[in-house]
Amino acid sequence: MPQTFSDVACTVCGCVCDDLQLTFSDGRVTQAAGACRLAEPWFASLSEPSGRPAAAIDGRPVSLDDAIDRAAEILRASRAPLIWGLSRSSTAGQRAAVLLAEQIGATIDTTASVCHGPSIMAIQQVGESTCSLGEVRNRADLVVFWGADPVESHPRHFERYSADAVGLFVPRGRADRHLIVIDSEETATSRLADTFVKIQRDSDFEVIWALRQLLRGIELSPSFDVGVPHHVLQTLASQMSNCRYGAVFFGLGLAQRSIGHKNVEALLRLVEDLNDFTRFTARRLRIPGDVTGADAVLCWLTGFPFAVNLSRGFPRYNPGEYSANDLLERGEVDACLFVGSEPFLDLSPRAQRTVAQLPTIALDYPNAQPPFEATVQITTAIYGIHAPGTAYRMDEVPVPLRQLVPSSLPTDDDVLGAISRQLLIDHP
Repeated sequence: MPQTFSDVACTVCGCVCDDLQLTFSDGRVTQAAGACRLAEPWFASLSEPSGRPAAAIDGRPVSLDDAIDRAAEILRASRAPLIWGLSRSSTAGQRAAVLLAEQIGATIDTTASVCHGPSIMAIQQVGESTCSLGEVRNRADLVVFWGADPVESHPRHFERYSADAVGLFVPRGRADRHLIVIDSEETATSRLADTFVKIQRDSDFEVIWALRQLLRGIELSPSFDVGVPHHVLQTLASQMSNCRYGAVFFGLGLAQRSIGHKNVEALLRLVEDLNDFTRFTARRLRIPGDVTGADAVLCWLTGFPFAVNLSRGFPRYNPGEYSANDLLERGEVDACLFVGSEPFLDLSPRAQRTVAQLPTIALDYPNAQPPFEATVQITTAIYGIHAPGTAYRMDEVPVPLRQLVPSSLPTDDDVLGAISRQLLIDHP
């Protein structure tokens, strides 16, 4: 008989919408009510047999025990292992990955290093005036998207948290809000904005500093040119300082552009300035489903959010030196363990070529399409479908994940724990 579950959380993107209704028949999703256009194909793929064995070595199906033995053998022989990914896992799996990294003296990194790593570095430098998405929904009468296109990357963000959401102090939703988009090119989001400020590419830092100057009542030099008339910047500064409650969401168009972390640092300082006039907050638009949780778990256990090296028996943090892509480009890794192999495509071509020459271990969901053939491939249960867990929304709010249907597949936590125990058996 079909089973229907309400209030299901979706981990396809950082919104982690928890109001979906899933219908299962024979353990497969037949309907996903409330799913966005990104989530629909993901849930639909759960109904399609992957054809991939539960465990494989060099492409050959093997037992799970054999795969774990081979994975332990690879890590035991490694002198500079890398554990990377984690953004599609859950708190338990992420914790197991950190403990394994500590045990073998590995470098562990999350997908933040190729995503919002610069933003994290900026926050560490200057702090962050922040809030929950619920606060934005209930209070914000001005919403700004800077270097972000949530219509494409987070399809339900408008509906649930920002532009269109009905809130306690914005009872008419969009009618009570002003939506501003700042970007160097027109996007799907900019076409829906009340105000679109098009700036020159890589001029974000200059525009932000100009806004800070205008807030102080200092006129811009006639020679200052970022492709935006000065009166437009003056109007923008006025709108931001005169709103009742403002929120700026920034994306990779700011964090990964030009001098990334300095761009974000400048924006955070602008938000700090705006709090002299009104209440204003800043939030990152995190893309992977639980990359926020991965950063949080690393912080709990090592004190640092990503790019952590444990080879000396204590954590060392240095983005660039210990970031996955940089390590691979420099050839400073001799084995890789991917907790979710999809981020492989975000690596540079040079880093991808390095991975192809290394012994690799990949833990992937049954509906994933691995972008490379790992030495050891293990298919794991999906948190929130086959196993309970916790995912962190982009605003660091934990969302519980329930087991909806049973599965014989092990979780990331199970597999990583088994590898750790095997290493202890070999070298107690």
